[in-house]
Amino acid sequence: MSSDQQLNSVMKNISKVIVGKKDAIFFSTVTLLSGGHLLIEDTPGLGKTMLARALAKSINTSYKRIQCTPDLMPSDITGVSIFNEKTREFEFNRGPLFTHILLVDEINRATPRAQSALLEAMAEMRVSVDGKSYRLKTPFMVIATQNPIENHGTYPLPEAQLDRFFMRISMGYPSLSEETEMMNAQKESHPINSLNSVIDSTTLKQLQEQVSQVHVDQDVMHYIAAISQKTREHDALTWGASPRASLAMLRAAQAAALIKSEPYVDPSLVKLIAKPVLSHRLVVKPQMQIEFSPDDVVSGILDSVPVPVASNSKVEWNQKAS
Repeated sequence: MSSDQQLNSVMKNISKVIVGKKDAIFFSTVTLLSGGHLLIEDTPGLGKTMLARALAKSINTSYKRIQCTPDLMPSDITGVSIFNEKTREFEFNRGPLFTHILLVDEINRATPRAQSALLEAMAEMRVSVDGKSYRLKTPFMVIATQNPIENHGTYPLPEAQLDRFFMRISMGYPSLSEETEMMNAQKESHPINSLNSVIDSTTLKQLQEQVSQVHVDQDVMHYIAAISQKTREHDALTWGASPRASLAMLRAAQAAALIKSEPYVDPSLVKLIAKPVLSHRLVVKPQMQIEFSPDDVVSGILDSVPVPVASNSKVEWNQKAS
């Protein structure tokens, strides 16, 4: 089975549980393939947790879940050292972080102290406890969910932690036909209960390694950098995208090309992944928030930055925005 067939089998498997949300399934697969972390943000009851569970179950690998509450401690996430009376030594009991796919449900209900316990793991693939460093399993992915409309008992994620998430996506309400199909699928039992894995962790690693091999022309890299640069110059933003965002756009576009069986990254793929990669990294000035949202800013930038186009088998820089 080819790489694109394997990846499409993952998305098809997820769609057995998540009805109609093709974009959310696609972007979550891109994040998985890129080795990044995913933030799913939307109102209650739209399938955020179910999407995370379906993605995890589609991979034959270890999976754990943390339900965040205000009394959650960092040690509940990383693990804790316990004194063994028989050996007269401290032994480290590993927490739920030591898994391949970790679902962090309602992350904004955890205190900043607990949230910060995830930061080192997400950034460096390791955990430091009692002066010792422990490597995490690979591949490793954090899928976090949060409800943006509820403020009571919540702790907004700081910008530094938001920047650690490769993509932020939302689900949105289903259409009438999709909601009817959903009820039909669940009238006897939930499809998640019978969902089987379609690839294993070894195959996933191989697919992740193939992402970096997808060709990216220098002018397409210039295009990605120009988009990031425009966010730093935009009058509506307090600050724009970091170089980490440019690298994320590059890797996401490569992953999208692999899924779509494209031999190289086309600028249209950069446009496709730009909003879920960039929007959560941009901070709109308070006085401009009525007029602009981060998505509005990204859309305007994509309309204004010149797009490289293929001409005579050679990529040339088009001086007019497409």
